[in-house]
Amino acid sequence: MSNSHSHKILRGLKAAQDDILEKLKQRHFHPQLILIAGLILAAAFLLSGSPDEKRISVYSNVANYSLTVTPRDNLDYVGLLELLEPLGTVSAKTSGDRWKFRYNDVESEFVAGKSSARVRGSDLNLPANFRLENGRGLVPLSSLGTLLPRILGGPITFNQGARRLFIGNVAVHFTAQVSNTTPPALIMNFTSPVNPMIATEPGKLRMVFTHEPIVAPGSQTLTFDSKVIPSASFQENNGAAEIVVASTAPVMASFSNDGRTITIAPPLMPSAQTPAQPQVQSGTATLPPAAVIPSAGAAAPGSQHFFAVVDAAHGGDERGAALTDQLAEKDVTLAFARRLREEFIAHGLTTLLPRDADVTLSSDQRAGMSNSAGAAIYICVHAASQGNGVRLYTALIPSGGENHGPFLDWDTAQSSFEAMSQVAQSGIAAALKSKQIPVRTLSAPLRPLNNVTAAALAIEVGPTTAAVSQLTSPEYQQLIASAVAAGVADIRDKLQAGPR
Repeated sequence: MSNSHSHKILRGLKAAQDDILEKLKQRHFHPQLILIAGLILAAAFLLSGSPDEKRISVYSNVANYSLTVTPRDNLDYVGLLELLEPLGTVSAKTSGDRWKFRYNDVESEFVAGKSSARVRGSDLNLPANFRLENGRGLVPLSSLGTLLPRILGGPITFNQGARRLFIGNVAVHFTAQVSNTTPPALIMNFTSPVNPMIATEPGKLRMVFTHEPIVAPGSQTLTFDSKVIPSASFQENNGAAEIVVASTAPVMASFSNDGRTITIAPPLMPSAQTPAQPQVQSGTATLPPAAVIPSAGAAAPGSQHFFAVVDAAHGGDERGAALTDQLAEKDVTLAFARRLREEFIAHGLTTLLPRDADVTLSSDQRAGMSNSAGAAIYICVHAASQGNGVRLYTALIPSGGENHGPFLDWDTAQSSFEAMSQVAQSGIAAALKSKQIPVRTLSAPLRPLNNVTAAALAIEVGPTTAAVSQLTSPEYQQLIASAVAAGVADIRDKLQAGPR
């Protein structure tokens, strides 16, 4: 394939990518859906290019873009007009061997075959000769560090080895830490939204950032006190940044916080009573969980299927309600969720706990884990110091939102499952009443219920007396857990049938 033909394909793919992303944004789809479109089209974008083609990436407050580097006489050159055109008003005029260039109100003059130039009326020596080819002015790549500050009138940072150019304070920084959970998860927080291409291979997960000004943390290699995810490394090359996560088990990536958080962890497995064999898929793009739902209630390809997801609300930095001076809601919800998992397993219902330790999870992460598990029911556990018994909540679906084929509107994804959620609510309420446990049924705008593609409800456990200590009583927790599990087991066939 010729270079000109490759460039046409690349330009066409890039235009298609931009068009799809813009349409998705205009329709207010969740960022995870936008990430999928970016992943698919960006993969095609890379596959169409020449692997040996050198590129330079430019990052600025105005635009982020990349250009082809032109090799001449064992040196790398770049077209100055093309380099600065996205940033301001540019023009160029050729007179013999002289090339006059104007950027906004800054004039420069270069001479073909000469290393001397004039910028803003002052002389400047280039590290190699200026080249003029068919009216196109080429400056040596190694000159950008001194040439561009004179033209732009401000500081720039140029990593010549990686061919990455930063104009102004645009760098995106990130932190990375491994959670003390089972399984452990590498949580990476970025200062701006990111949209990398992700690929897995045995022992590694690679994230390639082609459009974001990601910079290295304090060290190029980060080590973690984890046998599953021991390290991550940062490297730059050919206008792109890459983060490589080393792992001793297959891992996948999920996105949250509007693309500012990436969580990397092994696919969640059932409890030890119902082990499943992990599936390894190498060389494939890993997509955010539950961003596209192929059919109602279907699990994502390659993910482990669970019947129930029991989600302990709050956790980590989010303590929830202060039930007493010493007792936080997050601790009660985790204890109850674990007990409810035991009861579900006793009824033969495989169960996933998104939070099985004191860690922070966003609402998007919780919904994503549930949707990728293909669960028949999602139960979010809350606790309250006041009230009388148990409150069962289903989602209060907001107005608006529009689905387009497999792309579900994130804020109203629960819509098709609302009837099943009410069936589950009624079944659990009946089981609680049979145990003489006071129960109320309500609807409320509680996240992440709106984002879950299964029967979904929140259970808020309160004491039946004035004693808040009842919430930590093993007998009281067991009484409620056994009733909830029995209620779900009685309607399992309806839940498995899915929405009508």
